[in-house]
Amino acid sequence: MTRDDTSRIDVLIVGSGPTGLTLAVDLARRGVSFRIVERDAVGRGNGDQPHLSGSRGKGLQPRTLEVFDDLGVIDEIRRTGAHYPVIRVYAGRVPVWKASMHKWQEPTDAVPYPMIMMQPQWRTEQILRDRLAELGGKVETGVELAEFTQDEDAVTAVLRDAAGAVATVRARYLVGADGGRSTIRKALGIGFVGETREEERMIIGDVRVEGLARDAWQVWINPWRRQLKVAVCPLPHTDTFQLTAPLAPGVEPDLSLAAFQRLFAADTGLRDARVTALTWASVYRVNIRMVDRYRVGRVFLAGDAAHVHSPAGGQGLNTGVQDAYNLGWKLGAVLGGAPESLLDTYEQERMPVAASILGLSTRLLDQANKGARKALKRDEETGQLLLNYRGGPLAVGERGGERAPDGRARLVDGTPVRLFDLFRGPHFTLLATRPVTAPEGVRVHVVRPGSLRGGYGGHAFHLVRPDGYLGVTTDSEGDLADYLARVAPGR
Repeated sequence: MTRDDTSRIDVLIVGSGPTGLTLAVDLARRGVSFRIVERDAVGRGNGDQPHLSGSRGKGLQPRTLEVFDDLGVIDEIRRTGAHYPVIRVYAGRVPVWKASMHKWQEPTDAVPYPMIMMQPQWRTEQILRDRLAELGGKVETGVELAEFTQDEDAVTAVLRDAAGAVATVRARYLVGADGGRSTIRKALGIGFVGETREEERMIIGDVRVEGLARDAWQVWINPWRRQLKVAVCPLPHTDTFQLTAPLAPGVEPDLSLAAFQRLFAADTGLRDARVTALTWASVYRVNIRMVDRYRVGRVFLAGDAAHVHSPAGGQGLNTGVQDAYNLGWKLGAVLGGAPESLLDTYEQERMPVAASILGLSTRLLDQANKGARKALKRDEETGQLLLNYRGGPLAVGERGGERAPDGRARLVDGTPVRLFDLFRGPHFTLLATRPVTAPEGVRVHVVRPGSLRGGYGGHAFHLVRPDGYLGVTTDSEGDLADYLARVAPGR
């Protein structure tokens, strides 16, 4: 690369975790020109695991599974993932308690994926990278954002590769999905308000354990202090476990294989099981923070760059995916001719959601620290199915801003349809009980009156946004036209 080679694109994405990859997949299917760069070289560790992320964020919530349905990866996510195993708690060698992360729930017409799914983060990222490749995109690894400036028309970014060569990119928009230590956030001077609990540190590693059953998430505790000693969770369709253990204040972390072997032997007391390999390891510190702005001019933040959570409740990765899903369609719409003001709604909608989820995960963490069993709860709240944008700038009508549930309906000619099949893709979907003209980018389906049930009212028009939320519910064609003028491309 050379500095004289200035390329021009619509969007530059920095960071290739689940947030950046979700955005890249969404933009790729919209035909938006973009680049996604990753500072680290995403290689493969021992076995088949990329070493960059390890198992890290392993819980995919029901709402995230709906997003992955829309993006075309749900079949592979489900094929290679699994529901959470039973949790078996020991005091020494004695089992003292058994629990489940969630009650078994059967899929329904409205909620096709009701249960959290375990999927190691490295595999979630690989599935998204494979989907991106199918759509003609790729992650540029070993490339970092060296510096950037912005003006009224675009962001000028200087990229540097591992060999030190640089290139200049002019992008209409820049998205920082570059993690909790985001260089983009720091360069913008955006506040990152909250706390770091230095006394709450944990080592985490992906390990192979010889002689240990894989039928449960096995946890060893100090029963008198009600404190965790070590937990070992089998990762689905692998030969590895995720091992987690708290670090005492002031103790220097040792992330070597020998250290994991000593810790496992000492804290479990097992003589017939031992750690034989370490494929990835990290130190986790409890950070509870979020930004005071999601946007500065043409630069946006998403995922951990905008909010970091405790691991309680499994909210962090999922919230980042939702950020990207909200931002992607808005960037596509504005680049296609929708009003620039539509991009203001990204911060307006996502900031209250992030604050609410941060409060939820912190509350669950505090309960877990007190030994409360209810900290393990997984329900509609942790599943993010209740999140909504009611009262927001893009919510109009009785159901505006609510999640558009799946379900069954009949078209006016009697054809039965599944709603998620109609929604799948980058378009708006209009469910109408009478014919109506809509702009390009809006797919109109005339349904029989009364065949829409569940979360749908009796209105003539239900406009579903590309991210699966109801935008407007109304009987007025004028209201519908006014709404589409604010959000639809090509007006």
